[in-house]
Amino acid sequence: MQATPVAPIAAFTTCPAPWAFLHVATTAAGIVAVSLDGETPHFVDGLARRLHGTVLPAEDGAVPEEWRAVLDRATRQIGEYLAGRRRAFEIPIDLRVSAWDALVLGSAARLQYGETTSYGQLAQRIGRPGAAQAVGGAMGRNPVPILIPCHRVIAAGGRIGGYGGSTYADRQAGLAIKRSLLAIEGTILAS
Repeated sequence: MQATPVAPIAAFTTCPAPWAFLHVATTAAGIVAVSLDGETPHFVDGLARRLHGTVLPAEDGAVPEEWRAVLDRATRQIGEYLAGRRRAFEIPIDLRVSAWDALVLGSAARLQYGETTSYGQLAQRIGRPGAAQAVGGAMGRNPVPILIPCHRVIAAGGRIGGYGGSTYADRQAGLAIKRSLLAIEGTILAS
């Protein structure tokens, strides 16, 4: 008896990055995750739990061709960005987050290439002065970093702040990635 193929809820692929590689995942609606830490089993298991379904590699025969095309476009554009040849993305995003996170990430998405703002300034932009820490939490939960440029949100006084929530085993590794993304855009922070 032959096993029935499982219909995926998402598909993923990898993309080279200056720090090793990153993962990019899509659903039928668009890019649902970008992981900068490079640990495939952790990424796939976490995404499957988050989406409540099967996540397959893009090469799997059960993955629709349209999904592969979105992943190809996304990895090409991310590669162009990392090489300093792209300033904006033209990729559909499937942003499955809370209403608060959507509000914060929507404001962060409007930050232009090379522009930075503080967590407190972003809180003011969304009409929630005093919510800098909550804004930082939303930045740490961003499921599509780089595409929604949470690296452009820094701490008060021009300090680096944090990066990537708890997705990095080493906080310093996450901060090094944030610094490299800012440097691509010409922003160098002193501290």
